[in-house]
Amino acid sequence: MPSETDPHERTWMAFPCEGPALGGDAASRELTYATWAAVAHATAEFETVSMLVDPTEMARARRMLGSEIELFETPIDECWMRDHGPTFVIDDDRPGVLGAVDWVFNGWGAPSWARWEKSGKNARFVAEAAGAELVSSMMVNEGGGIHVDGEGTVLLTETVQLDPRRNPYADKERVEAEMARTLGAAKAVWLPRGLTRDYEDYGTSGHVDIVATITAPGKLLLHSQLNPEHPDHQVTRDLHALLSAATDAAGRRFEITELPAPEVLRDEEGFVDYSYVNHLVVNGGIIACGFGEKEADARAREILEAAYPGRRAVTVDARPIYADGGGIHCITQQQPKVTA
Repeated sequence: MPSETDPHERTWMAFPCEGPALGGDAASRELTYATWAAVAHATAEFETVSMLVDPTEMARARRMLGSEIELFETPIDECWMRDHGPTFVIDDDRPGVLGAVDWVFNGWGAPSWARWEKSGKNARFVAEAAGAELVSSMMVNEGGGIHVDGEGTVLLTETVQLDPRRNPYADKERVEAEMARTLGAAKAVWLPRGLTRDYEDYGTSGHVDIVATITAPGKLLLHSQLNPEHPDHQVTRDLHALLSAATDAAGRRFEITELPAPEVLRDEEGFVDYSYVNHLVVNGGIIACGFGEKEADARAREILEAAYPGRRAVTVDARPIYADGGGIHCITQQQPKVTA
């Protein structure tokens, strides 16, 4: 699996449709549609965006997205493309060959509210549309549960890949073997857990893509909760200590840059998991989460642009996505460019 900083062919998304991600009232539903569209349009400034759309939502998608976004009509019941879609890989031995890993998707551990009968088939649909060879896996996993450096290192979380609701018979050795087979990973760095909010009913139980990401070989961006009143203050301190002692596939210690959380601590549901780490890297840019805090959002853009030299950061208000259970990285999936 190449680094997300490598050139992209396009970004894939899935348009919201009837289901848990749409919220409970008309206003929140419209906000969800509008936010997905805003992410798509911001991304389209830098690269092609291809959107899966359920037949019931084609008219709305055409109206809100216009001709700028490429639409693919297919049944969907989840709009978190990072997690139910494929993870793209390339073949080092066959130049020009694109692969698509089809993980088993069970709605983040088969909670009672989740739907995946249709979305579980979307990885194959996207693989065919992208002209990619399918790489089937029997492991339950999601794209938000992994981050790679493109040189053999993968970040994982013990409460995700080893979750008994996902993989009841897995251990670290088996997971690492499957990461080697599917992603070419030579070294797994295991986080013990994720952010506090991520363990509630609509959480993923610890996805790494809201906590940490590898910006370049040997370099990490790490979510930092500065306020000791928030339970993630201690969580992020513990993760910093663990990752400071870890090494990557090349034996390097990680150079860690902290990406501070915004000042807001709570919403109506409790402690928030607002994180700027959950961004999308695109060709020449970064699509960054915004949380309505001018100074904090600007500081995040500065840190992100420094972490990805030569890219311009664009902020999209991500609070409606977080209200539904994730961020910008969670609703997008990059397709790497392959060359013959």
